[in-house]
Amino acid sequence: MHPEFLSMALFWIVAAYTPGPNNVIASYSGFNFGIRKTIPHILGVTFGFTSLVLSLTIGLVNIFKLFPIIQIILTYLGSLFLVYLAYKICFSKSSLENKNENPVTFFDTFIFQFLNPKGVLIGIIIVSTYVEYGENYASYATQVVFFAFFVSLSSITFWTLVGKYLRKFATNDKFIKYFNYVMSVLLLLSIITFYI
Repeated sequence: MHPEFLSMALFWIVAAYTPGPNNVIASYSGFNFGIRKTIPHILGVTFGFTSLVLSLTIGLVNIFKLFPIIQIILTYLGSLFLVYLAYKICFSKSSLENKNENPVTFFDTFIFQFLNPKGVLIGIIIVSTYVEYGENYASYATQVVFFAFFVSLSSITFWTLVGKYLRKFATNDKFIKYFNYVMSVLLLLSIITFYI
């Protein structure tokens, strides 16, 4: 077991459960489309973020250290994608009109994990802090990737359930519109935090 297991676990939990783009989109999707239609988003975040962390442990973190411009470009691309999503959320139709529309797809969400500034930064911090190259490399890397999978799955599911729970209070289209506006603003605020 990793000697800093507790420290790593606490960091993962705080990083994963605090509001961020994935969590805001999960709540929006759970609220507007329900749990079943949000499963592609849940799986996209889980497998996408786990793949990102796996890539970082294999050596991508060293490429970012050598060429920091790549990380900057990814941050801007991710931010543009989030602005686009915030726009879509803000101007989405009422729940009665969008019943048949699908939320973000598995592929979109999977790819977004490699552009998500918060996720990339968390992955870099985790890998550079808790994975040491040496005799324990395989063990530490495996534990970090396992944590990425478990915490991603549990946190994104939790935020989907929050959205689904809030749906109980949606008694009219006006409430739904305001909820979507709030989710859109939260998504835009999460972008601002990347640059502060």
